Amino acid sequence: MVVTKDTIIGDVLDFNIETAKFFFDLGMHCLGCPASRGESIGEAAEVHGQDADELVKKINEFLAG
Repeated sequence: MVVTKDTIIGDVLDFNIETAKFFFDLGMHCLGCPASRGESIGEAAEVHGQDADELVKKINEFLAG
């Protein structure tokens, strides 16, 4: 899986639940909420005042490793 800012958070978590730590590290603690699972990484990063590009990079590096 290759993650982009448009990738839905729930899809990332379903692919590899261990990616949750990257969201938690940025203060995105509501991953179990149906609304947050349906958001894109870009949308969630914007709401939380985070850099979506950096988050995508970290997740992709983790998934590639």
